[in-house]
Amino acid sequence: MRSPSTGATAALVPPRIGSLLAGPLDAITDVAGVTVGHATRDDGPVQTGVTVIHPHGLDPYRHKVPAGAAVINGFGKSVGLVQLAELGQLETPIALTNTFSVSAMAQAQIRQCIEANPETGRALPTVNPLVLECNDGFLNDIQRMALDGGDYLAACSNAGARAAQGSVGAGRGMSSFQLKGGIGTASRRVPLRQGGICTVGALVLANYGLLPNLVWGGKAIGAEVTTLLDDRARAQSAETERGSIIMVLATDAPLDARQLNRLALRAGAGLARTGSVYGHGSGDIALAFSTGYTVPQLADQPMPATPMLHETLLDGLFQAAADSVEQAIVHALWHATPVTGRNGHHRSALRGLLLCLPASIS
Repeated sequence: MRSPSTGATAALVPPRIGSLLAGPLDAITDVAGVTVGHATRDDGPVQTGVTVIHPHGLDPYRHKVPAGAAVINGFGKSVGLVQLAELGQLETPIALTNTFSVSAMAQAQIRQCIEANPETGRALPTVNPLVLECNDGFLNDIQRMALDGGDYLAACSNAGARAAQGSVGAGRGMSSFQLKGGIGTASRRVPLRQGGICTVGALVLANYGLLPNLVWGGKAIGAEVTTLLDDRARAQSAETERGSIIMVLATDAPLDARQLNRLALRAGAGLARTGSVYGHGSGDIALAFSTGYTVPQLADQPMPATPMLHETLLDGLFQAAADSVEQAIVHALWHATPVTGRNGHHRSALRGLLLCLPASIS
């Protein structure tokens, strides 16, 4: 590896994306009520975990939030998206994990709901678990299926407003651009024409990308970074796209499910700016939900009478979605730390490599 260059000072902070202001934490938790928790497994060949996003502090089964999704490239093994697309509602926390742990997390969500609502599936409707995944099998011995319901509950109990980023939770074993990927989050505040401000927050599970394509804050740095790697890592940079990314958007703006579908789709704009081409083997899925109101489980409770944000006012939220997703990806790469896992497989962290690039590039 090269010695640190004059770019070292520039690389001390990640690039800031867009013109909109961030919230105080620059995180999805800037949307009031949203919390994030992680459970991480770091044990030799087991490098994996689970990340949980809570939309609010109430029982999400009894107090659903409106939601929408956009499947940009459907190379994935998620649970719950079909019913979410049909009903436009989220009724569990959102769980992020590795591909082979989806069923364990879904069972944990079902058991959690039954414990809080013992008549679930009997006098009450069944529950729709929602689990989204990426494949961390390069660093993690995914065949061990090491995660269980205890990890899910641990992530729930750890949930708070200050969300750790990088090689934590579901991001522990993830790779991005043949470097270390993982969890990233960001937020943007949107002034509304009729007055007031709304917030859009993003959290990503970044496990995608080919290093030569990497764009960092608008600068194409992939080719330069590739030259800093050893021969084995450089050979991997020529592989085909086999990763994925999950992008979760939260907003306090009162949107309906159809509008949230539209918001979710704009996550793809932020993803594309980083150098993604939504490759054949990449599962690129975005989910958006609103905390602006809740929908009751039972018909004996009134439906909300909340005025929706007018369609012509959505452009600011679309910009915030694109900017916060790109910023969250930047943060995932920036906060990631090097990890060595299964069979000695290793992923270097981008942050250290940036110190070796000229200031004009980094």
